[in-house]
Parts: sequence; C-alpha cells; structure tokens
Amino acid sequence: MLGNWNERRRSAPSRRQFLTTLGAIGAGLTLPDWILATQASASSAKLGLIDLHQHFFPPEFIVAALDKYRPRERAIVSGWTPEEALAEMEKHSVATGILSITTPGIWFGEVEDARTLARKCNEYGGELVRHHRGRFGFFAVLPLPDTDGSLREIAYALDVLKADGIGLMTNYGNTWPGHSRYAPVFEELNRRKAIVYFHPTAVDCCRDLMPDVPAPLIEYPHDTSRAITSFLYSGSFARFRDIRFIFSHAGGTIPMLAGRISQLGTLFGNDKKVPAGVEYELKRLYYEIANSANQPAMAALMALVPMSHILFGSDSPFVPTSVTADGIKTLGLSAADLQAIGRDNALTLFPRLKS
Repeated sequence: MLGNWNERRRSAPSRRQFLTTLGAIGAGLTLPDWILATQASASSAKLGLIDLHQHFFPPEFIVAALDKYRPRERAIVSGWTPEEALAEMEKHSVATGILSITTPGIWFGEVEDARTLARKCNEYGGELVRHHRGRFGFFAVLPLPDTDGSLREIAYALDVLKADGIGLMTNYGNTWPGHSRYAPVFEELNRRKAIVYFHPTAVDCCRDLMPDVPAPLIEYPHDTSRAITSFLYSGSFARFRDIRFIFSHAGGTIPMLAGRISQLGTLFGNDKKVPAGVEYELKRLYYEIANSANQPAMAALMALVPMSHILFGSDSPFVPTSVTADGIKTLGLSAADLQAIGRDNALTLFPRLKS
C-alpha cells in the first residue's frame, strides 16, 4: 500500500507484456471474456472483473480519519474521485468494484461520533451505487465496538441502503471479532445470512514496534490471522454458519500457519471449539487476493482452500489494479480458473451482478 501510486502504475506491465505472458502458458488456451474485454468500451464492462477490494473516501472520513491518523496514505489518495476510480476500472476491464472503508476505520473513542461517521460513509457509498448502476457495490461500515449502534446501522445499511454486505476491521482496540462482546452483532448478521468482509488494521499494541517497518508490511497480514484464529477458537465459525466471511490479502499469514494453528490448538485443548476441524472451517471462508497475486502466496492459499473461494481484489487506489490483474497471469492457471477468480466466484456471492 506504500509508495507512489503513479510511479508504480507507470512501471506496471504493458498489455503487450501481459498477452506475451499469457501466450507462454500454453498453446490452445482460450482467454476468458474479461481478458478479451480489456479494449472494450464501458458498454461491455459487464463482462469484466469483479474487484472485491476497492476503497472509497467520503469527505467526512478523510477529515476524521486520514488527515489525522494516516497522513501518508492521505497523500496517496489525494486525487481520488469516483471518476478516477471508474477510469482505473475501465483501463483494466473491471466491471464492478465493491467499495469499503480502509484503515483506520471510523472508531476513535466517541460513540456518537462513530455513529454519525458510519451513517455518512454508508450514505455516501449508497449514493455512488445508485449513481453508477452496476459499476459499484459497497460494504457498509459499522461503529464497532459500539454494539447497539452497530445493530441499528446493520438494519439501515442492509434494509434501506441495500449494501452488499458489512465491512469490518480485523480488530477494535485490543479486541478481535471472536470476542463475546461482539456476539450480538454476529448473531444478527448470521440471522440475515450476510456477507461480512474484513480489512486488516494494526492493533494498538503493535503499530510502531519497528520504526523502519510500516505496519502494512507485516502487521496487517498478521492481524488478519489474529482475526481468523479469534473466530476459530471462540467457536464463532461453528456458531455463525450462515455468514459468508471474506478476508483480505489471501488470508494474511493463515495459509502458511494453518497446520501449526491446528496442531498446537489440539495440544492446548482449543480444538474443542472447532468440532469440525480447523481445515474444514478455513476452507469455508472466502479470500480475496489483493497484494497476494504472486507464486508463494497463491501456492499456499490454493493448497489450503478450493479455487471456488478465491476472489479478485486490487486494493485500489493504494495499489494499481494491474498488480493483481497482471500478477495472476503469471501463475500458470487455466482459463477456467482465471475466469473463476476474476468474476465467477464473486457472482455466487453477489448474484445481483449477473444482470
């Protein structure tokens, strides 16, 4: 997420390089519709990628969160507009971007402030969806750890604004989502059979452990793993069977640590909260692959979960869409698998995008 966006975009592989790489995969490869649509106009965007990891920036969020808490990232997104987002999507044949609020989220210690900011962000997201039919969806933000406010916002976001799901951070202060204090929220989301998307953030205790290593480099993927293990060993995955969970960045470090978590969980007796087994629960989750479209990360993820649970994500505007869109072409995947990751798997979660 760090670095100059424009410099990285200029250095991204060209379309000619991209097609050359595809040609090397093997003779007779039939390209998916969304690859062939790269040169198409907006009228054919419905054939394109579905991006599960795009960020949007309501003015109130910029003032309350980025200006104060993430000035470096604020500088990166200073030129963001819905029109710029759509131009980036057109450039890389992205049909629909599912928008979400990025780190640090909207909770800064004051209940009413968080409730107000959640409502403003969600209404802004809802307006983008209405004004750009078919091009955007959004995950609504909640004012956690305020449980009562979150329950009210779930109803408003899903029933009135018709959000595609709920977007949460991997931790709030020093608590992770499997904590009992959040049970009423997940009970309601489970009742609604909601989609819940998790974006990582650094936990309070570990934001500045190493001055020369920004938190997004290693703390974000580690905190995704903390959130997942919090759900595992609180029994939450077994309890909330009807929630469709999506985790960012190929599940953080979970694919590499799954075996260790399972083995040592048994050693310490935690396995009683995971009666179906750790591997079973991890295979049921969905994983988008922003910042992860490379051989080591994808090899670990694909060894752990079925292809049907892997989703395209870009992390735009922090990361150019081309990083994931071109990166997955270097993995030697079949045309069917590229189509599944790029579009078809998302359609099983968001059937409204088929029309």
